[in-house]
Amino acid sequence: MDPKPLKRWMLGWLSLAMALQLTGCWDQVEIENRALVLGLAIDEAPPESVKKEPLVTHDTTEKLPKRMLRVTAQIAVPGRVPLGPSGGGMGSGNDGESPVWVVQVYGHSLDDALNNLQQEIADPKYLIHLRVIVISKGVARDGLDELSDYLRRNPEVRRRTWLLVSEHEAAELMKVAPPLERVPTLYLQAMVEKAVNMGKLPPNYLGEFWIEESNWGQDGYLPYVTIHGEENILIEGLAYFSGGRLVGTCSAIEIGGYMAIKGFNPGGYSVLLPIPGQGYVVVKITERHATTDVRIEEGKPHVYLNMHVEGLLDEHYDSGQDMNSEQEIDRIEEVFDQKATAVIQKLLKQTQRDQSDIFGFGEYVRALHPGFWKRNIHEKRDWERMYADLPLSIHMNITIRRTGLKAK
Repeated sequence: MDPKPLKRWMLGWLSLAMALQLTGCWDQVEIENRALVLGLAIDEAPPESVKKEPLVTHDTTEKLPKRMLRVTAQIAVPGRVPLGPSGGGMGSGNDGESPVWVVQVYGHSLDDALNNLQQEIADPKYLIHLRVIVISKGVARDGLDELSDYLRRNPEVRRRTWLLVSEHEAAELMKVAPPLERVPTLYLQAMVEKAVNMGKLPPNYLGEFWIEESNWGQDGYLPYVTIHGEENILIEGLAYFSGGRLVGTCSAIEIGGYMAIKGFNPGGYSVLLPIPGQGYVVVKITERHATTDVRIEEGKPHVYLNMHVEGLLDEHYDSGQDMNSEQEIDRIEEVFDQKATAVIQKLLKQTQRDQSDIFGFGEYVRALHPGFWKRNIHEKRDWERMYADLPLSIHMNITIRRTGLKAK
């Protein structure tokens, strides 16, 4: 049998199969024809805002929820998003024009508002480049279940998007763009990510927050930010949740206490301490180490926290004596242990009062004592109530590794 016809037949089928595999991007959409949403700000809106909402997803005959949201979207303008520091003023491109387009819409939910947004812009909206979502305290107090439900279902939303709680109106943060960055959303993103790298903020992205809220033995928390001055954003602390709703906030120094309990590194916070008879010192934390032990004692969990931090003597002032002897360093370490323990105790009592276990002690109970957990915890709310009266023992210890150099 002549093999040539068979070879031609096989090559023909192979060519056809390759043609089907190499059809190109038949469904491509050019980047210039996409409305890339970089940031979203979500605020409460008064009920009368319903008059400003276009009839896109419903008509006036339907009974709708009274709650209204105002969503501010920051959309990238193709060709204007800069790659370096600004030379033409706050929030401006090289030609003096804004690199982003800010659109404000209203809706009864986030999905409803984004549908209204699409009705106002020509290009299809995409959330694949969404970097920051800012929500106001009022929205956070009402609960984030509906918001999280929409974001979780949307495959374009990345789990490493930042979700922030704002003390002021969230829309105001969409306007803050200092000279270091022309795009407000990218400035917000850079600020929180660099704070993580410096050890000043735990890496709690949107995906991590969802995991914490899903765990029965843990509650979620988010960075708490505010506007300081005209062009500065201050990381004021952490906003923590219970039952899916915002119940309280903590201060910036208490972020350091939280990270000490969790053992997050690097250590990035400095502490100003008055030392009796020695003036004032600033101790900078460089490393954190922590262990958590949970035991069942007298029929209930008891948590033992053991924290060890390392630091260096950053500054010593308002004293006429040098800081040279070992006894003086020991005294600084003793005062630091007392002050740090007081800060951590305050944070723990505050979260217990608000029934918000942001430390995940319940997950230790569930993992180490599954029998106790199954007998006593039947829903997340059971653990939140138990956490309010949880006995906690704290041991804090610091080692000052360096005291600096001084010429004599």
